[in-house]
Amino acid sequence: MGITRRIFLKGGAMSVVGMAAVPGFLARAAMAADAAQPHRRLVVIFQRGAADGLNIVVPHGEAEYYTMRPTIAIPQGDVIDLDGFFGLHPAMSALKPLWDARELAIVHAAGSPDPTRSHFDAQDFMESGTPGLKSTEDGWLNRALVATGDPQRDAAFRAVALGTALPRMLSGQAPALAVGNVNDFGVAPRNPQAQPLANTFESMYAASVDAVLHGTAQETFDAVKMLKAADPAKYRPAAGVVYPKGRFGDALKQTAQLVKANLGVQVAFTDIGGWDHHVNEGASEGQLGRLLKEFSGSLAAFWQDLGALAAETVVVTMSEFGRTARENGTRGTDHGHANVMFVMGGTVRGGKVYGRWPGLANEQLYEQRDLALTTDFRQIMAEAVARQLGNPRPERVFPGFRNPGSLHLLA
Repeated sequence: MGITRRIFLKGGAMSVVGMAAVPGFLARAAMAADAAQPHRRLVVIFQRGAADGLNIVVPHGEAEYYTMRPTIAIPQGDVIDLDGFFGLHPAMSALKPLWDARELAIVHAAGSPDPTRSHFDAQDFMESGTPGLKSTEDGWLNRALVATGDPQRDAAFRAVALGTALPRMLSGQAPALAVGNVNDFGVAPRNPQAQPLANTFESMYAASVDAVLHGTAQETFDAVKMLKAADPAKYRPAAGVVYPKGRFGDALKQTAQLVKANLGVQVAFTDIGGWDHHVNEGASEGQLGRLLKEFSGSLAAFWQDLGALAAETVVVTMSEFGRTARENGTRGTDHGHANVMFVMGGTVRGGKVYGRWPGLANEQLYEQRDLALTTDFRQIMAEAVARQLGNPRPERVFPGFRNPGSLHLLA
């Protein structure tokens, strides 16, 4: 559906029954689209359940890795080598072309510095952007939007989460939408404990005027009508693009659909669960391998589907913490500490594993059991926020964080 704002306004507005004029925010967005500078965007993906970073990006050049994981280590012959020391799990072959094109970077031994091994607390800290502090009311991705001077800051689809509820990361002062499905426009309440609203946007608007949308409800109502006029059910990905079946693939396909509809999407969020493999994790094949095939295949399809829009897009993945360096007695892994993060984008200085590798010798492990953390996730996100969102005040996005400096992931 890769239509421009001009086409969308001309071809869509007139077909909406009862609309006498184009909504003001869409007109402003159309004028902004004429600007010479591209509209950069940031897509954040959360791997919920604590992914096993050591089996995702494998340190196959370190002997201790194989000593600690006698049944679940990825054999050297199966690893997709990246630089002679690190390599991808064999189920992630879909991402190798992006690595070769230098559009994919990896940061290992990264994550939250908080030592909690609670899924709930760790996810909350990474979404609030204040590790160890439970009193933070808003999310860092929402705060990142508040201070920007983007001309499309009033666009209804500026911040969107593909899922059934608005994530903690997007809660806050800036308006944000949770879209369960682009085709029926289900919008979820900001409060996960609140009673679910009806699927129709009209019902949501009538039931909660500004609790969800902070005064942008009417503009969003207009936007939904116009997007419906474009008949999203008929969306077809770019030629040759096939998304893996499943919720994650569908979410990324719909994210691409919204971006290509040119509605002013500046930040997008989605997540994928199922990473908590305490039992029978598997090595080259098994539970983790099947999930990684869906994960990497969906990312690669999304990237290809964006086409030229990929040049102005950056995708960052994160998980609440990693897994133990040693496998447990049930051929799985338990809750650990540091993990691996992917950064994918047209402006990414890719083809490189960033961060200081701490090693897997017993004395190098965190609490003698986990990969030690050497890169705070906020260092990565602060760079993404500055470069992609133009936020001049990263200290307001991550209060209390002393940034050691840029990793220079982005050009």
